[in-house]
Amino acid sequence: MGVAIRLQRFGARHTPYFRIVVADRRSPRDGKFVERVGTYDPVPKQDGTKVCSLDFTRINYWLSVGAQPTERVSMLLGMAGVLPPYPKRKLGGPRTLPKTKK
Repeated sequence: MGVAIRLQRFGARHTPYFRIVVADRRSPRDGKFVERVGTYDPVPKQDGTKVCSLDFTRINYWLSVGAQPTERVSMLLGMAGVLPPYPKRKLGGPRTLPKTKK
């Protein structure tokens, strides 16, 4: 059984709220999960901060037994110091590069 640490979406339209859960890879995004290990509110507060609460002991346990975090969760765990910082994405796609003369 492949286990993933991923986000589960809640909240109304245009105001998302996420739970960070440990779930089987085959289950749907908002389906059954094994354990809830944190929350993430991406909507900035009035002072510009975003709230993320994590249960570090349970996350470290699940990582030690082989759970794979998704890209977004690994970015959050990198900012929290649980994992190494997630590498920044390169913005130089084919549409953003300057045109060269042939």
